[in-house]
Amino acid sequence: MNTELQDALEQLEKEKGIPKQALIEAIQVSLQTACRNHFGPSDNIKVNVDPETCQFSVIADKTVVEKVSNPTTEITLADARMMDPSSELGNIVHVPIDSKSFGRIATQNAKGVIVQKIREEERRMLYNEYYSLEKEVITGTVDRDNGRSIIINLGKVDGYLSENEQIKGEKLEPNDRVKVYVVEVKDNPRGPRVMLSRTHPELVKRLFEEEVSEIRDGIVEIKAIAREAGSRTKMAVMSNDPDVDPVGACVGLNGSRVNAVVDELKGEKIDIISYDENPAYLIENALSPAKVIAVIADQDNKDAMVIVPDSQLSLAIGKEGQNARLAAKLTGYKIDIKSEAQAQEQGIFDEMGIDYNGDDAEDDTEDASDEGYEDTEEDSSVEDTEDTEA
Repeated sequence: MNTELQDALEQLEKEKGIPKQALIEAIQVSLQTACRNHFGPSDNIKVNVDPETCQFSVIADKTVVEKVSNPTTEITLADARMMDPSSELGNIVHVPIDSKSFGRIATQNAKGVIVQKIREEERRMLYNEYYSLEKEVITGTVDRDNGRSIIINLGKVDGYLSENEQIKGEKLEPNDRVKVYVVEVKDNPRGPRVMLSRTHPELVKRLFEEEVSEIRDGIVEIKAIAREAGSRTKMAVMSNDPDVDPVGACVGLNGSRVNAVVDELKGEKIDIISYDENPAYLIENALSPAKVIAVIADQDNKDAMVIVPDSQLSLAIGKEGQNARLAAKLTGYKIDIKSEAQAQEQGIFDEMGIDYNGDDAEDDTEDASDEGYEDTEEDSSVEDTEDTEA
């Protein structure tokens, strides 16, 4: 038994996760290469390695002839009978070859093949390990900023957080521990290249899955997420159990669950709303915290008109249009927001058959899915340009 080789293979398998059989195959290939380098191209030389004992042998199959013209493939009858007395002309005999006679160059080549195989197997194992983490959230340690990307140490490999995947205004310092979303894992000759993100909407989803047991158990479902990283996120949730409040489950006792996510995202605001199959109700919820008088949604054209009290117009649109923009992304609808005064002036209440007395802001939502409309307030019309499904 070749205990030295066996111990070395077992140690490599334990430390690097490279299967012992793969290394044995590499040794066979390397010895086969050494044979070709030493004896020249020949198909009659075979290398055998016992996977149990790690004993290896090199055998040349030679034909018994009266006169040898090619020593690599032929052997005389006299020499053949020294190994096997029953040998006859035309027989094939198995001649052992001393691998020590290969020479320094052949030995170095064999060593190079083994080392290359070990590197290939190690790279393959790393790629498979991190490829299985694609679309997941993992924790890493900030290593350095190379100008184009922030390098995140993920343990066995480095991850790359490119500039457009970094949260605007977030400062990541060396040795900071940070959670990142694995966007893609690319195979590379130098090892797997792991592309990361801190801005992806799925990062928010995965963080809530970590914090909210009802989401992990499938009781609460995240239906849609719209995010402007570093500023605000809107998330629509629904419950598959009538006894479980989906919004309350995500918020947690005294806001503990949502606050844990907010802390990880360095203070990014998160609005959690109830999902509704009725697009009019969904749009109304998405415009929270603004109050809504009416929603007229056209499901075919994916657009909607929303009427809000005069005092709620700026809140519904949000700073620089953010609230309305995120609502459009969340619902997938182009949203045209009008104030109560604008709706009355344009006769929209009468046109749509909405009985509204104008005394108080109401929460009643009207769904006129077959009705169309024209955009009259350009500043309050928000188009869904990046609908993100969670």
